[in-house]
Amino acid sequence: MSGTNMGVDNKFPGKDLTEDDLQNKIPLVAKKRPDHRTTFTCGGVEFGGKLVPVMAGPNTCENEEMIVRTALAIKKSGAHFLRAGAFKPLSFPYRSAKFFETREQGLAWLQVAKKESGLPIVTEVMEISKIDVVAQNCDMLQIGTRNMQNYPLLTEVGKTGMPVMLKRGYGASLRDWLMAAEYIALEHDRLNQPVQIVLCERGVVAPHTHRATSRFMLDLQVIPAAQELTHLPIMSDPSHATFWQPWVKSMMLASIAAGADALMLEVHPDPVNAAVDPLQCSSFEQFDDIMKACRKVAQAIDRTVDA
Repeated sequence: MSGTNMGVDNKFPGKDLTEDDLQNKIPLVAKKRPDHRTTFTCGGVEFGGKLVPVMAGPNTCENEEMIVRTALAIKKSGAHFLRAGAFKPLSFPYRSAKFFETREQGLAWLQVAKKESGLPIVTEVMEISKIDVVAQNCDMLQIGTRNMQNYPLLTEVGKTGMPVMLKRGYGASLRDWLMAAEYIALEHDRLNQPVQIVLCERGVVAPHTHRATSRFMLDLQVIPAAQELTHLPIMSDPSHATFWQPWVKSMMLASIAAGADALMLEVHPDPVNAAVDPLQCSSFEQFDDIMKACRKVAQAIDRTVDA
């Protein structure tokens, strides 16, 4: 077997990746040997190891009371990170009483929730001008699916040196995704620090999604496919992918079984009245049930969801 990048046939390292890509276009995120895996710690939580961290919370940080209440509830059930959006992308430009962002005020509420629960924060940054304020109020920066190929944003986020969750674009190939990660990795490398990126599968466009309201399909196959090519941790977001809460539990369990290194799901104290994406939100009770089931599957493959 020629080359040093992979433990697989280097003539065919991936459907749309070549050996030249691995060597010259994504040298920082490409796997160098079969046992090459990156682990890093963020907010006291290890990514890429035996633990499968769980990030949970509402799509939108709606108000202080609800985000604190949510943080305390998910912490009790075993979540490792609180996730919620203060700056939120919408598919259309119009904001209203229903479709809103809480922006800097939301970030302040997240800090209160962190203080009350002890949970670290992951939240989305959407524009270069807001990187500093978002970075000051979270432990991990999230790049959403719509910004996966916003290369100037990726570069500037990388310059913070902070851990980054990079969501896969819903129309992106594995090649696109890994090359986007290289933009962040390059800046981490220029800071002389280890690459701290977790790749998040959040559903891709498909002709058939099995339900009229579902826009995407969870690509579980990308977890082992990515792990053949990159040393970065891979995580799964079944809530956004399925857009239907009754399917979330099974896809969480399947993600663990497929080898996901972390999980994200949407949790809300009152899912029916959630400001955003009510169809995919799990209640506190449903989240607790999901976590109990996740423990069993993780144990079966010699991993754990308990810190």
